[in-house]
Amino acid sequence: MNTKPYLDLADIQRIAAAAVAEATANSWVVTIAIVDDGGHLLWLQRADGAAPLSAHIAPAKARTAALGRRESKVYEDIINGGRTAFLTVPTIDGLLEGGVAILKDGHCLGAVGVSGVKSNEDAQIAKAGIAALGL
Repeated sequence: MNTKPYLDLADIQRIAAAAVAEATANSWVVTIAIVDDGGHLLWLQRADGAAPLSAHIAPAKARTAALGRRESKVYEDIINGGRTAFLTVPTIDGLLEGGVAILKDGHCLGAVGVSGVKSNEDAQIAKAGIAALGL
């Protein structure tokens, strides 16, 4: 039987703290979501003043990144490149930059999704959170 790494609560808290620190350092008001490898929500943190809609967008971006095992920006680029049929893919609805998969030794452990500022800044926050794991 194969084994694989997974996120535990300490990992999730470390990711969240680093992501919040990145957002705070830049005065960005965002929602941060962390999901497991199946896209199931493990953590959601909506900063004071963050748009209510961001609490739906951040988990969707994270879910997309986890299920696809890649950054959600890949799908945004596919659609912007003209392949609009990709919008019909089932169960994927966070097709915007800002979802980043957490990868270790060829395994996807989950993903971080952020919403509230420019998409590239959302991704910057997500990557800062993941970097706290030292993978």
